[in-house]
Amino acid sequence: MPLISRIELYHVAIPLPARFYPSWIPGFPQTKNRFTLIRVLTESGLEGFSAGPAMGRERAGLGDLIGPYLVGEDATDIDLIQQRVREMSYLGWRNAWIEPAFWDIQGKMAGKPVYELLGGEPCTVRLYASTGEVKLPEERVEEAEARFEEGFRTIKLRVHDFDEMIDIHQVREVSKAIGHRMRIGVDANQGWRVTIVKNAPLWDLERAKRFSDRCADFGVDWLEEPLPMDAYEDLSKLTAYSRVPIAGGELHTAGFPELKMMIERRCYRIFQPDAVFTGGIAQTFQIIRLCRRQGLTYTPHTWTNGIGFAINLQLMAASGYATEMAVEYPYNPPGWTVEARDGLLESPFDHDQGMLQVPKLPGLGFTIDRNALKRFGRRFFVMDRKRLIWHAIRTRGLRTAREINRAKRESRMRQSSPTAKKFVG
Repeated sequence: MPLISRIELYHVAIPLPARFYPSWIPGFPQTKNRFTLIRVLTESGLEGFSAGPAMGRERAGLGDLIGPYLVGEDATDIDLIQQRVREMSYLGWRNAWIEPAFWDIQGKMAGKPVYELLGGEPCTVRLYASTGEVKLPEERVEEAEARFEEGFRTIKLRVHDFDEMIDIHQVREVSKAIGHRMRIGVDANQGWRVTIVKNAPLWDLERAKRFSDRCADFGVDWLEEPLPMDAYEDLSKLTAYSRVPIAGGELHTAGFPELKMMIERRCYRIFQPDAVFTGGIAQTFQIIRLCRRQGLTYTPHTWTNGIGFAINLQLMAASGYATEMAVEYPYNPPGWTVEARDGLLESPFDHDQGMLQVPKLPGLGFTIDRNALKRFGRRFFVMDRKRLIWHAIRTRGLRTAREINRAKRESRMRQSSPTAKKFVG
């Protein structure tokens, strides 16, 4: 049983080569790729990594919450880790992004990539070039031409204007210019509206219907997040109405229970869970299998950072959809580049003519560049067994700390019995 011996957390900020204006936060000039990195070590020396996107250093106090929940536990008991992550969420923190680090450890322990642990096989996946900014039609056409020359055969546009005719005009012009050579997806970014810098349009069902009609006329392959992500009834109505497949499901942090309900209600035809948000690898794999049983389609949302991309790539390779659907490839130069996205990885996920071979490395398929971590990261929390003891004494008192430790030790003895439950893919 590989017990967790140490937890480390890092603030990471990788500079972007140019300002990037994400369509989902209108008016925000993003200058860095920010995320929180977790490093988990076991007593046997194995280590696992994962990462959650961040706006800044908002997770500065997270360590005191997660450290006591995790140190000393079995790093390969995914059911237990899922339970611990769920318990943390009761206080308001949704931390599904932590869970993949333990799959990383499990894969390294088995000497296999995570997708093989889930029943998948080595494969090469098709990618679609996922833009992140709203641009003028002529700029978007030029960008699409550049992606076509690089080998991509599918591109996703962003629309986010108050005037729906401007959105329609962009899609029409891009379709007219490259629709005969490239497949086109359109993301309306209505799923989770952010107005902290500038105001943002808010679509209703009627606008979404009108826009989907025009997308169908222009030969668009899918329309993504055209309504708020919790507008379940309207999403079901739109999906039933639209001639273009409606896609979404990336940021449902309640995980499997919520997405199960959405699958059963047919809120989307294409589900796009992102394991960083949607309950980790275990719950997201359940979502994928349910999509298959219900005759729906899956392809992941991957726009977070290079580690988030790697996590979802493992799921795609295990999903059975790898030959059917293209995978989102976040790429919007000159701001959002491969180097900025994957700046913490020894081997960035460079595409080859719009294709990518899923890594065969054990675990999540990447290696952290230690020099890059020193350059772009700052460790802000560490907890090991010794620190955990002192933390408990300092915050609870010696007598209470001893009582808690005794109860946890007895519980672990029961969990280590042969009947202890493990996640089964």
